[in-house]
Amino acid sequence: MAVKKIFQKVKKEKRKNLLEFEAREILEQYKIPIAKWMLTKKAADAIAFSKKAGYPVVLKIVSGDIIHKTDVGGVFLNLNSEKEVEQAFNQILKNVKKRAPRARIDGILVQKMIPEGQQIIVGGKKDPQFGQVLMFGGGGVLVELLEDVAFRVVPVSKKDAEEMMQETKVYQVLKGFRGKRYDVNSVLNILLKTSKLLEQNPEIAELDLNPVIVLPKNAFVVDARIVVD
Repeated sequence: MAVKKIFQKVKKEKRKNLLEFEAREILEQYKIPIAKWMLTKKAADAIAFSKKAGYPVVLKIVSGDIIHKTDVGGVFLNLNSEKEVEQAFNQILKNVKKRAPRARIDGILVQKMIPEGQQIIVGGKKDPQFGQVLMFGGGGVLVELLEDVAFRVVPVSKKDAEEMMQETKVYQVLKGFRGKRYDVNSVLNILLKTSKLLEQNPEIAELDLNPVIVLPKNAFVVDARIVVD
């Protein structure tokens, strides 16, 4: 019901794009692991969260009127102290006010920064012929350039998910490359849970979890984007 309420709210407001915190709330309902986060309008809250979650953290502007956060100076990475969090929080508000003065600000998202790992993408798209389709591949900023992706029609079984992973080059890295091994089972679980999310919510037109950072033990979604019909 919590998920349906979010989609109903988006529809009522005549939006296509979910705000990042809305997408995160949906992922949490499906138990898809995501980096610890909170949304706030107060620097003091951001500092308190950062202390509890542990440094470093990331700050990001949340606004339905801003698509490219970095273009307006709305993202600060690798913040390592109370002072840095407070300065970044205030600077984001200043930057947005200057570069996007008409943008409605829903808050600033504070997120625990995940250690460096292997980046993958998990996505979904509504195909006019096949319906909901699940995607897996190498992630990060080079995803479109590398085109290392595989697709399956939803619902996806465990066997389907394993096969689609094996079709990609990034799978060879995940299972062991130059002495590094990553948590393939965590990736498999994310694929199966994302398949269920797509299957149960036909209003989703596009879904991008990119990057998903895979570690030797565990994997976490760092950025999430959901678009509805």
